[in-house]
Amino acid sequence: MERKRADCPALPPGWKKEEVIRKSGLSAGKSDVYYYSPSGKKFRSKPQLARYLGNTVDLACFDFRTGKMMPGKLQKNKQRFRHDPLSLAKGGKPDLNTALPIRQTASIFKQPVTKVTNHPGNKVKADLQRASEQPRQLFWEKRLKGLRSSDVTEQVLRSMDLPKGLQSVGPDSSDDTLLSAIASALHMSSAPITGQTSVAAEKNPAIWLNTSQPLCKAFTVTDEHIREQEMKVYQARRSLEEALTADGLARAAENSRELLRGRTA
Repeated sequence: MERKRADCPALPPGWKKEEVIRKSGLSAGKSDVYYYSPSGKKFRSKPQLARYLGNTVDLACFDFRTGKMMPGKLQKNKQRFRHDPLSLAKGGKPDLNTALPIRQTASIFKQPVTKVTNHPGNKVKADLQRASEQPRQLFWEKRLKGLRSSDVTEQVLRSMDLPKGLQSVGPDSSDDTLLSAIASALHMSSAPITGQTSVAAEKNPAIWLNTSQPLCKAFTVTDEHIREQEMKVYQARRSLEEALTADGLARAAENSRELLRGRTA
């Protein structure tokens, strides 16, 4: 083997580059490159050299074979990194080339691949079936027919009286079914509850029924209705306040009697 050792100007002072040329064997004529630090430590690859030097020397464009800085090599590495899918996943910049690929089909003429975007100016047919929401079952509120709530003593509670302006829509509808539909709409949806605004829903609800609205005709809430509900809430709060006050007085009287009974005993 023939060994050639010389200083490496691309590295800090004291670094040596050694090139070993093989004289015999199947690999005759090929050469191996090694680097030696000022302390005599041997390095066989660029990753070993980079780990040893750390941030003291930028080896991004360093050619391990020639021992020179080659900026052109850095540019090629950047281009290869830009097209690497793994590098894109790690945050690399994507290739901004917008040239369309050629369709790989057996054709005499080159047929470019059609580019489809979501820009409003492009005429792209939308998949209406995919965009539509999931279907809903019609008249599902009828499954709650006949079910009544009860208290702890299994006494059936009295049903709520609905306003006269609420009229049900649909086959075999009742006040209980309408109440279930309105309660479900208020609980499941944040949209305003207006009822079935389409006149066609009254003629054929199986076709024109709006499933997002309860099974009732369109209604309007007036200021008078709001004032009536406010009065009912006010009366309920007054009754609750009186009940709590009476309960507090009864407890205080009971405690006084217990205290007096304990003193006289």
